[in-house]
Amino acid sequence: MMTDTISDMLTRIRNAGIARLAETMCPFSKQKLAIAKVLESAGFIRDVHTESRDGHPTLVMTIRYDEHGKPLIDGIRRVSKPGRRVYVGARDVWKVRNGLGISVISTSKGILSDDGAREASVGGEVVCEVW
Repeated sequence: MMTDTISDMLTRIRNAGIARLAETMCPFSKQKLAIAKVLESAGFIRDVHTESRDGHPTLVMTIRYDEHGKPLIDGIRRVSKPGRRVYVGARDVWKVRNGLGISVISTSKGILSDDGAREASVGGEVVCEVW
């Protein structure tokens, strides 16, 4: 039984990039869809949509690559884990790799990137960092 489905999704994205796959899929949840939409708006993922596979909803994500075939995601790290939650205040949201990456934050206004959280002046739980 899997206890951390967000880490599973992030690992599937990382492994798909390393294996040079066009797309990857994982079981659907609203939270995973919101995280994938943030990654899509930041330009790390090309497309996100849901499909029904074997009667179960599935989240399908298309991986983006540069002109040399290297994945745009160099690294992806889960910050807040089931055993240790990490929260930041509105003024304490940090930049990832001096602005080259993003952090995904679960706020009271939904799941936002670090720039979106700073703009909305909200803090929350830091879900992951992507660079």
